[in-house]
Amino acid sequence: MTTPPPASPSPNNSRRDFLKASTAALGAGALLSGCGSTSTSSAAPSASPAAFMPRTDVPMESVSTGTLPNPLPPPVAADAKVLKIGVIGLGADGACAMGLNHARSLVDLSKQGKEKIQIVAICDLCTIHLEAAHKDLLERQPGVEIKTYTKHEDLLKHPGLDGVVIATPEHAHAHVAIDAIKAGKDVYLEKPMTLQLDEAIALFNVAKAHPNVMAQVGTQQTRMPKFHEARKLIQAGAIGTPTFSQTSYCRNSKNGEWHYPINKDWKPGVNLDWERWCGPLGSMPWDPKLYYQWRRYHIASTGIIGDLLVHVMTPMMMAIDQGWPVRVSATGGHLVDKAMDNPDNINIVAQFETGHQMMVAGSTCNEVGLETLIRGHKGNIYLGSRHCTVRPERIFVEEMEEKTVECPDIGNDQDVHRLGWLHSIRTREKPFSSIELGLKVMVVVALAQRSIWEGGAWSFDPATMKAARA
Repeated sequence: MTTPPPASPSPNNSRRDFLKASTAALGAGALLSGCGSTSTSSAAPSASPAAFMPRTDVPMESVSTGTLPNPLPPPVAADAKVLKIGVIGLGADGACAMGLNHARSLVDLSKQGKEKIQIVAICDLCTIHLEAAHKDLLERQPGVEIKTYTKHEDLLKHPGLDGVVIATPEHAHAHVAIDAIKAGKDVYLEKPMTLQLDEAIALFNVAKAHPNVMAQVGTQQTRMPKFHEARKLIQAGAIGTPTFSQTSYCRNSKNGEWHYPINKDWKPGVNLDWERWCGPLGSMPWDPKLYYQWRRYHIASTGIIGDLLVHVMTPMMMAIDQGWPVRVSATGGHLVDKAMDNPDNINIVAQFETGHQMMVAGSTCNEVGLETLIRGHKGNIYLGSRHCTVRPERIFVEEMEEKTVECPDIGNDQDVHRLGWLHSIRTREKPFSSIELGLKVMVVVALAQRSIWEGGAWSFDPATMKAARA
């Protein structure tokens, strides 16, 4: 790659103020001790220089995240209350419309009798998008009153809200989610969880300080039964010591990725709050491409890593259960879409506390990915289909037999993930793809991004929550 811009914007007052405000009530000690928790562990494992080398002395139970609940939520009860949901960040129909599509899907789930919900509040800083979404959702929900807001803080004051979906651009995820959690609203947060690692740590600590809030990250492949079966097999010793795993998310876009159409009617200060959009990034000149094609620019997005690879890394990290990532290296290149600031081809290697290594490939210029596979010294787990197949290594064929654990077809995994979050709202059961797991994933995301833009491998110390060049 050519000489790159910095891996993130230079520190500015808005980012410092955001992090200071988010963690002031917790104090420095809470920031470090709070982040010591894995999905269910009470403290982070101790770290030392040796922690960044392959280790064989860490028993699996010391880094276990515990038994996960059934990935398939039960049907909603006939007498269940109607949940009132708000959506923050809508987008435009036929383009980038994550929030609008979430709202439509939630309404459809209610119409199908799978849940009882109403979209009662929506927010977008572009009134063109807000008005179009309002009209669309009123037609889909006859008789339901829907309030519109241009500031998320105002939506969070809407009376009777049970939860909010946050589908803003990723650089806004942290401060909007933190505000929602502090307001006591259950949260469905789109992926990637945050843009920067410091934001992920701040979000984690706020979530830890508000344990009664149900917060779920939108990485829906954690609902796929095959990853849960793989996790059980690994914990039962079915493949011996897990040595390394591999996964990918690759697709091919002829004209490049995320070329969402620009609307000539957008007018900052008239129907669009550009300064609020910039938020933690600091003040910048109006740029319609950055505003709506933000995934193409690393100042506001991790690109392939955050939009695509988190979908496959999160369930894989849940399945292998190898503790914290402690060393990450990555390469990225502009091979076809040379106009895109973020790379269109990426390879990542992440090493965990146990020494296990995970290889991840991502591309928007070639659709042939890696075989989804967890390797062990006795056998391998193949996850390329809906099912989970264990095959012995050649030298262990006399000791173990190949077997396939057949897994049910859950249908639309994103709808199942939405239903699971609503189930958590009703039951207060811990949601899937939690903020804790999201923080581990963000270690890989953030350090891979730094490795690509700044070069070299990067290490992470789970005891201090600090990253450094390896």
